Amino acid sequence: MRARQSHTHTVLSLAARAGEVLSFAIIDRVARDEAHALNGFQRPQIAGHIREIQDYLEKDDSILPNPIVVAFIEGGPVRVKGEADAPVVEVVIDLSGGAQGLVVDGQQRLTALSRLDKDFQVFVSIVVCKDEAELRRQFVLINNTRPLSKSLVYELLPSVGGLPQRLSERSVAADITARLNFDDTSSLRGMIHMHTNPAGVIRDTAIQKVIMQSATDAAMRKLLKSGQGVESCFQLASAFYQAVAETFPEAWNDMTPHTSRLVHGAGVMAMGGVMDELAGRDEARTAAEFRVGLASLKGRTAWTSGEWVFPDGERRHWKAIQNVNRDIIALRDYLLGIIRDDLRVRRGGRPV
Repeated sequence: MRARQSHTHTVLSLAARAGEVLSFAIIDRVARDEAHALNGFQRPQIAGHIREIQDYLEKDDSILPNPIVVAFIEGGPVRVKGEADAPVVEVVIDLSGGAQGLVVDGQQRLTALSRLDKDFQVFVSIVVCKDEAELRRQFVLINNTRPLSKSLVYELLPSVGGLPQRLSERSVAADITARLNFDDTSSLRGMIHMHTNPAGVIRDTAIQKVIMQSATDAAMRKLLKSGQGVESCFQLASAFYQAVAETFPEAWNDMTPHTSRLVHGAGVMAMGGVMDELAGRDEARTAAEFRVGLASLKGRTAWTSGEWVFPDGERRHWKAIQNVNRDIIALRDYLLGIIRDDLRVRRGGRPV
């Protein structure tokens, strides 16, 4: 069946067995090559979820109305034979070059279906896209409204164009975050937890929020308007976190969010405000320049032990700081108060 939808896409629906689908389509797992370039786009398999689907499908009365969505690139192995406006057409898929379709949605269902020992057909929706960029865009748009890992979607954003404004803004932050994680010159290399780097300890979404906040109304806003905007933002963030690591090595090196609030989401986002303050008011750009301002925080933090004593008299155990707006704002304001007092003193003024 052919649906009349977009003038730039061909949308088809048919019924097939799992083995037939896997003869013309593959599940392309997201990963990075040796040059850290992003390949593929599907999340890792979830064994428990697949087993649950399989257990259900093995029942005699099981049904699966949800289709598997497979995308092809225009000019590939798919040919549609029939009148231009005909709703029922013949689809010919050339398998001489191997499976060239990519599963955009339904990878867990398809894997479960492939393990069944019975004659069971599933609906398959085929989308023929003009190029790979359009294929990736369709994947993000299809999965963004469904329970898919946001981290995976955000990691894919830099390779996708034509997105809604909400996702386009996140795309720049995701691009810089990926560079911070994989660039050999980055002070955060390998430290950011992403789908393609599960060993990282700092959440990618926390770094993205720091960058988005800075790009909206702080230091990175001006940098992004320059000719080397993204590169300048990358250098600024890398220099800042290098200074953070050198100022608080005991709370940074070999630490996790459970052992240090400095690498915890709350600490990372609160320190983002410190980066913007020092970059804006102190014009810090290098790690050495950031260390000057960060020195005022030494001995006045509770990243790994003790308690925080906020200006209003509230006392919080170091582990009581959580990744919620109230705690992030309280911690950020506490740190900024110290930084601003130090700036006044260094400029000949008096602390508040």
